[in-house]
Amino acid sequence: MSPRERVALSEPVGDEVCKTTCYMCACRCGINVHIKDGKIRYIEGNRDHPVNKGVLCAKGSAGIMQHYAPARLRAPLKRVGPRGSGEFQEISWDEALGIATEWLGEVRHRDPKKLAFFTGRDQSQSLTGFWAQQYGTPNYAAHGGFCSVNMAAAGIMTIGGAFWEFGAPDWDRTKLFVMFGVAEDHDSNPIKIGISKLKQRGARFVSVNPIRTGYSAVADNWIGIRPGTDGLLILSVVHELLKARKIDVDYLVRYSNAPWLVIDAPGTPEHGLFARDGEGRPLVWETVTERAVPTGTRGARAALSGRFELPDGRFAVPSFQLLAEKYLDPKYAPEAVAVESGVAAETIRGLAAEIARVAFEEEIFVDQPWTDVNGQRHQGYVGRPVSFHAMRGLSAHSNGFQTTRALHMLQVLIGAIDCPGGFRFEPPYPKPLTAHPTPHGRAEHFGSDKPLAGPHLGFPRGPEDLLVGEAGQPARIDKAFSWDAPIAAHGMMHMVIANAHAGDPYPIDVLFMYMANMAWNSSMNTAGTIKMLEDKDPATGEYRIPKIIYSDAYASEMVAYADLVLPDTTYLERYDCISLLDRPITEPDAVQDAIRWPVLEPDRDVRAFQSVLIDLGGRLKLPGFADGMGEPLYKDYADYLVRHERRPGIGPLAGFRGSQGDRAGRGAANAEQLQRYIDNGSFFSAHIPLEAQFFKHANQAYQDFAVRMGFFDMPQPVTFQLYQEVLQKFRLSAQGLRDPVAPDTHRQRILEAFDPLPDWYRPFGEALVDRSDYPHHAITQRPMAMYHSWGSMNAWLRQIHTKNPLYVPGPICDELGLKDGDWAWVISHHGRIKVEVARMEAVNTSTLWTWNAVGKRAGAWALDKDAPEAKKGFLMNHLIAELLPPREDGMRWSNSDPVTGQAAWYDLRVRIEKAGAGEAVSEPQFSPLVQPEPEPHPMELRYGQEWAR
Repeated sequence: MSPRERVALSEPVGDEVCKTTCYMCACRCGINVHIKDGKIRYIEGNRDHPVNKGVLCAKGSAGIMQHYAPARLRAPLKRVGPRGSGEFQEISWDEALGIATEWLGEVRHRDPKKLAFFTGRDQSQSLTGFWAQQYGTPNYAAHGGFCSVNMAAAGIMTIGGAFWEFGAPDWDRTKLFVMFGVAEDHDSNPIKIGISKLKQRGARFVSVNPIRTGYSAVADNWIGIRPGTDGLLILSVVHELLKARKIDVDYLVRYSNAPWLVIDAPGTPEHGLFARDGEGRPLVWETVTERAVPTGTRGARAALSGRFELPDGRFAVPSFQLLAEKYLDPKYAPEAVAVESGVAAETIRGLAAEIARVAFEEEIFVDQPWTDVNGQRHQGYVGRPVSFHAMRGLSAHSNGFQTTRALHMLQVLIGAIDCPGGFRFEPPYPKPLTAHPTPHGRAEHFGSDKPLAGPHLGFPRGPEDLLVGEAGQPARIDKAFSWDAPIAAHGMMHMVIANAHAGDPYPIDVLFMYMANMAWNSSMNTAGTIKMLEDKDPATGEYRIPKIIYSDAYASEMVAYADLVLPDTTYLERYDCISLLDRPITEPDAVQDAIRWPVLEPDRDVRAFQSVLIDLGGRLKLPGFADGMGEPLYKDYADYLVRHERRPGIGPLAGFRGSQGDRAGRGAANAEQLQRYIDNGSFFSAHIPLEAQFFKHANQAYQDFAVRMGFFDMPQPVTFQLYQEVLQKFRLSAQGLRDPVAPDTHRQRILEAFDPLPDWYRPFGEALVDRSDYPHHAITQRPMAMYHSWGSMNAWLRQIHTKNPLYVPGPICDELGLKDGDWAWVISHHGRIKVEVARMEAVNTSTLWTWNAVGKRAGAWALDKDAPEAKKGFLMNHLIAELLPPREDGMRWSNSDPVTGQAAWYDLRVRIEKAGAGEAVSEPQFSPLVQPEPEPHPMELRYGQEWAR
């Protein structure tokens, strides 16, 4: 063979290299896009980027095929046939924006709540939320309600931050890493880099997950837990630590509400609330002077146990005593928990012992003096090198909020939050609950042609902050922040279409959605949702949801059900902002944000959704988008990014502010800001001083740094809330002791689910069915090569996943006589599907599972109607109802967490039966979609190929 010349990795393969930010998942890695002859030639990782340091996964590398996907929409569309028929007419942008302005303007003038504006994983929620607030509708949220609100709400309410975008393990120092329920695609590059560091240092990695794939496959120990019982396992570990007295008492007293006094006065409106002084400061019992003093009193030695009489004659106990009494109960002993969780008692004891050993026998000390917010000087940072990470495996259950709180409580008990070797906060977090707004959306918060009085989403401090009318009726179409889901901090997007179709709590006139594939993989009860989108009122002949505006870059299943389609660009043709106001890319040691920018101009008649939204804001003359004369304030999204200010000196981007571009965090608008980002690799990074890097919740240097950067206008230290007073306020309402009083229909549910200390109860979707009829769990997990359904049309990623089998544990296969390639029926209380089977041993023996969002509807995404994704791929969603089975009183609750409204995707119980002889095609099958004429494309897409039919 004659040697062939090789291209060095460091040499560009195109005419230019553009550094921007990936959009193929939510990691937001830095990428180098090589362009030759006006075409993308190659995408690689940016080695100078702080998130991925050059590492790039299959999704990121395949961005070239995302950009050139035949499924790209090419012009605005107006429906001219029935919904779902695919009959559209291409129209101009002037006509499309005119129609949208007419529809939206009429609703805003008549009744703004009749607009429901909900967005998918768009990463620009600070803009979309601001737009919806200025429009005046109470009905806005993004996808978090069916994704991860339990993680965010539980984390923020307990420790002031949460996993992933708000914090990360201290990969360089941790000695024991425990991961709960994280799928392969989640934060994949940073986690892969982190796990490689653990392996290099010999640190132990324990994975708790029903399925052993991806990260779990390389764990030192895999605990194949039964779905929905993680909280019980965690509380059993807490039980063991309390019995062994392996807790960090000094850390608890300094940084948590463990010593705060809880009023013990059953039957009164104050029972279970914190005792406070006249200025509202929580009280602790000072053991030397034997009196109640405000928390933070210098020199006070606070009690963690006892029952004390307050000056007003009431009695109170430290919250830690309540905590210890609860979890030392024998029901949390490993032997008791083993039966429910499927985890052996000796495994639970071993996990607890290892956590205690590493935390207290392998303590880390970083020699860096620092001062806490109480003025006390410390010689260095004490580290407990045990770290945790969790995501949807905990979140997507109806008990996920309390389960996630339990994990954060465990972290606090061993003193492993924001210390060397533990979980570390990423700015702008931590933030106390009081730094977050309360939700807005009651009738007094909005009116015709007026903006909403405040932000839609936030955290109620008690029942008085619910968005309900005088009779208790929900103010929002999704029923977020109502008695159904009081702390629905991210909204409940999964309930919008069902509620709008039912007219409960009221009908809507316009449904406006961006990148939310509700007609397929983003809905429970997919077939039912499709019928709701198509359904008409027999009395009027009009659709029950009269008008649907939808924006996406690709011909997803949802496009077919829109009345007006506003085609988006690809991520390489527009500006995007990964902002500190939204979902930043910060690290524990640095404040960071990033942009995307158009490395190519669109070759189709498409526009970036963010710019379209700003255009609509100007046309509608919304405050903040139009001036006093009604003229638009911003030319497009790029102009908005540079000139918009949320507060004086605080804009979407933190870097290169000020007239000279030399200010960070706070500063005047800089006309050259975007170019400065581009020149810097499309990101900004500001290092946190070493004195401010740890114990951010109580570190004065960090609090001062946060004020300088504009996270706060004054220091906002965090006290970890092991005992959650907000939840107790709801229980008092359910007991009829606090106004507003909970409705009779909701009282028992609130009393059972709103325990102020982390609790475990059986998931509703499991508890409300006969477990002997449906003996198995069924869950989904996203593969590393896909993210949601974003790779559906991607020619390279489709070569990795073109179908998804149902993975069935070996013992179940043996019982039913199933082997690889057989077909089986999977049946829930709601529906049935026919799927291809693959045997698997490395899975919890009661759990069936499959890859999420691989199955497609025939004809969608510009795929051939006989594509394997449609014929052999499938969705578990067809088995999941958006409503739970009827209770004894006839009520049907949302299939969600009762605290936050988080969609309970993983509560599904099923049975499986071997299918008889028949066609080897998954069921249900739907008639193929007729989509808008796709982009001209060859039948085979090849690297570097010219794009012509």
